Amino acid sequence: MSEVLWELLRGATATRVTGLVAELGVADALTDGPKPVAQLAGEVGANAATLDRYLLALSSEGVFEQVEPGVYRNTAASELLRTGESWNAFAQLYGGVWHRAVGDLDATGKKAFDGNFWSWLAAHPEERRLFDLAMEDGKKQRAERLAVLEWHSGETVVDLGGGNGSLLLELFAQRTGLRGVVLDLPETVRDERALAAAAIEFVEGSFFDGVPEGDTYVLGTVLHNWPDSEAARILRTIRDHAPAGARVLILEWVVQRGSEPAWFALLGHALFASQERTEVEWRALLGGAGLRVDAIDDRLIQATCP
Repeated sequence: MSEVLWELLRGATATRVTGLVAELGVADALTDGPKPVAQLAGEVGANAATLDRYLLALSSEGVFEQVEPGVYRNTAASELLRTGESWNAFAQLYGGVWHRAVGDLDATGKKAFDGNFWSWLAAHPEERRLFDLAMEDGKKQRAERLAVLEWHSGETVVDLGGGNGSLLLELFAQRTGLRGVVLDLPETVRDERALAAAAIEFVEGSFFDGVPEGDTYVLGTVLHNWPDSEAARILRTIRDHAPAGARVLILEWVVQRGSEPAWFALLGHALFASQERTEVEWRALLGGAGLRVDAIDDRLIQATCP
């Protein structure tokens, strides 16, 4: 059983090192084939001996490969760390700001992150860009869950907290004839031309203050970032501003015994003092906000505004 403990205890080091090599762009530098670490270090701006230690450790896990002493190349795993990949963004976040936050976890029940994470992102545009990119991961699967539902031509879909609009872009690629609105904070990093070409408008604002008019409202992995009091405020804002009969589609984990995303939930606790929710908890949250629950499936909750 000591091996189990070893895997857990070394995890923080592995997370930090993976984030560092992602930030340095090592996978990009190895795109054309193997390189000696001295050359590689010069290209990415690192100390050669230190970088060698990092890559040797990662190669023991299949992230990079040491082809001979001091010479490394990419593997299928390290290719995912190239710039522009969502896993590169995740690596930098997990190895950076999230790594620091979980390092301050304690047993008081309070969140570990010092301050408001969203305000912090607004003040750190590079991390905001990385966050928006990371949130694209899984967009195809989330869009597929939405695409199989019934949609009407000309229907306006409002993605609340939709970041750079990647979810609606993917949905509209699968279901044509829809109009879209993305509501998010102004510092969101986005491609306005790509959104406009897909009939998607970006609206700057907070879902605590109001929501644009639409037929269907989507909350894609948003509410798990908020404790119950704030999540209820978001849902009440929808209820108060949306037309009667509007759909509310929530893409979230519905926790069942044995399927809890325990480690991911701890990150949410560290950053936001938030939680993943069971079906009973989802029904209570939605009902308390005045919404009618229509269906709850794994990863998709459907409700209606009265």
